[in-house]
Amino acid sequence: MKNLSTRRTIRQYSSREVSPELLNRLLTEASRTQTMGNLQLYSVVVTRSPEMKARLAPAHFNQPMVTQAPVVLTICADFNRTSTWARCRDADPGYDNFLSFINAATDALLYTQTLCNLMDEEGLGYCYLGTTVYQPQQIIDILELPRLVMPIATLTVGWPAEEPPLSDRLPLESFIHEETYTDYLACDIDAYYAAKEQLPENQEFVRINKKQTLAQVFTDIRYTRKDNEAMSESLIEVLKRQGFRFLDPYIFRQPL
Repeated sequence: MKNLSTRRTIRQYSSREVSPELLNRLLTEASRTQTMGNLQLYSVVVTRSPEMKARLAPAHFNQPMVTQAPVVLTICADFNRTSTWARCRDADPGYDNFLSFINAATDALLYTQTLCNLMDEEGLGYCYLGTTVYQPQQIIDILELPRLVMPIATLTVGWPAEEPPLSDRLPLESFIHEETYTDYLACDIDAYYAAKEQLPENQEFVRINKKQTLAQVFTDIRYTRKDNEAMSESLIEVLKRQGFRFLDPYIFRQPL
């Protein structure tokens, strides 16, 4: 069994097949994870065909592992199945709202993490694609997701063909708060981020992006305010098209 402290993101895979029997066993075992109201508010779309992976790739900015991995899993927040069950049993579902989406998205992410842990134990490699919520409408159209189903996470899965270095992590004291939340002082930030900022690869990251600090790379290039606001508005519109009711998205753009 692998230790979670040595978990790596795998982007290069061997040609070895991930058998349906193994994958189905892991997908079944993962369903023992926590779930709101024991409703299991998630669904998983399994993609193996090269044609379908090629269609999905642009939604993930054509990252090569999407087409190279033997399997691509799209994990969805799903209140469609539960709502259909309710209607078939003479019950009136009221799950087309923001709270229901949050509950289903939480279920989907809990399931995703449990599945990742199980795949680690089997020696499988995977890459979590955060791009799933950047251009969700493309994924919805390709996978023919119905009302009240929303893609939340994507995993590319296969047998590892690489052993990349471990990613850095902040120290425990940077994110644990005893009893109440203690806000951060500048001196705390200096202490907690020193190791990350001093890594040679991160210093090179700053240099090639012509910035002064690592934080500027994230705020000015990787995750900009403009992009975040545009994708937030798009995400809300997609959620509304999928049947989740929201207030005017303008309220999400008010300055703090």
